[in-house]
Parts: sequence; C-alpha cells; structure tokens
Amino acid sequence: MSVGMVARLPWPIFSSYEWQHGGACEGTDPTLFFHPDGERGAARRDRDSQALAVCSGCAVLDACRQHALSVREPYGVWGGTTETERELIDLRTRTPARAASRPA
Repeated sequence: MSVGMVARLPWPIFSSYEWQHGGACEGTDPTLFFHPDGERGAARRDRDSQALAVCSGCAVLDACRQHALSVREPYGVWGGTTETERELIDLRTRTPARAASRPA
C-alpha cells in the first residue's frame, strides 16, 4: 500500500474504529465482503448480494458507509455499498466541484 493511500485513513486510535463493534458483520467471514482476484459476473453479484443482505439490518450502517466514503475505500462492501456504488457516489460529489473550479 502506498503512503498516499495510508495517509487518507484515520489514526489507529480505538475510538476512530469503535463503531465497528456494533456491526452486523462482526463475526462474519470477511471474505464475504471482499471479492477474490478475478471474480466476475454472477459469482460477484451473488457474493455482493449476500454481503449487502448482512448490511441491510446493521445498526452501524451509516457510520460504516460514512467511513468508507471519507477514506475513499476502494475495496469490498462497506455500509451497504459496493465498490462500484461508492465510485459513483464519489464521482457525483466531486464532479460539481471540478466543474465550478474550471475557468469560464
């Protein structure tokens, strides 16, 4: 992992990650939330659907999603969102700022 990628993460202080202890995913095999190399198509959709089902009733869903968006988490299912969904959210929130900063 490059220094730039690590720099975007919060400090390793317990309170920064304490919200995770209330997660519906606690105790679930983490491989459900992260795709193996080369996983595509129906296999990936099925695994993502299973992970999203775990997230659906989670007490810390919002905190998890906020964390993933704030650190621009590139991998896995976090806060009821897939990698692709977070990329789209990021693009939507950043595009207006870029357009507004361009000279006319």
